[in-house]
Amino acid sequence: MMGALIHGTSVCRLRPGWRLQWEEAQQRHVLLYPEGMVQLNDTAGAILGELDGQRDMDAVIRQLEARFPQAPAGAIADDVRDFLVDASQQGWIQHD
Repeated sequence: MMGALIHGTSVCRLRPGWRLQWEEAQQRHVLLYPEGMVQLNDTAGAILGELDGQRDMDAVIRQLEARFPQAPAGAIADDVRDFLVDASQQGWIQHD
C-alpha cells in the first residue's frame, strides 16, 4: 500500500527483493535491489535496520531512542517519520 499515510501503528518492511547490507569497503549500509544499489547515510541505515515487518513505527522509534539516548527529545521520532515517508515514496519499503 505505497503512498498511503504512514502512522504510528504502520508496520513497515523492505520491498520484496530488496536487502539491507553493510558494505565493509564503503563503511556504510547499502540497500541492494535487482537493478542496483543505494548508498545510505548512518541514520537511514539505522532506521532500515529496525524494520522487521513485525514492529510498528512507534516501536521502531522506541528502539532507536533506546539505542541513541543522547539524541534530542523528539528528534528521532521526527527523523523516522520523515525518512519512512520518503522511503515509501521512493518505493524502498511497504507498509500496512
